[in-house]
Amino acid sequence: MKNLIVKGALVLGLGLGCFAAPAAAQSTTKNSTVTGAAGGAAAGAVIGGPVGAAVGGVAGAVAGAALDPPPPKVIEYVEAQPLPAEPVVVQQEIVVGKPLPETVVVTPIPDDTRYAYAVVNEKRVIVEPKSRTVVQVVQ
Repeated sequence: MKNLIVKGALVLGLGLGCFAAPAAAQSTTKNSTVTGAAGGAAAGAVIGGPVGAAVGGVAGAVAGAALDPPPPKVIEYVEAQPLPAEPVVVQQEIVVGKPLPETVVVTPIPDDTRYAYAVVNEKRVIVEPKSRTVVQVVQ
């Protein structure tokens, strides 16, 4: 039983860690929940058998769901906003799935409060406002 619990914990870690990154890299993928679930289940099956597959699938789905891209209406809104008078530059790379530094001011999207945006390092980024996690980099 203890061995099964340890395997389940490993699967959960793999499902969240290993499979969140590939889902995050695909900033416009509409099926990130499905991708995360499938990836998590595959890793879970390898490590923990059927129980591991179930745990890994759930963990992967949670990680994938957190990265679903914003609707076209939000992207269009962000693209239409003027650039800031003072450019915002940070040393860290702006990556989907990673939070923006606290020094970056994010502006809420009026018609969809699930999202906010900022222009950082000459890139428009859409974020989840509470965690400041980058959801999409607008090209």
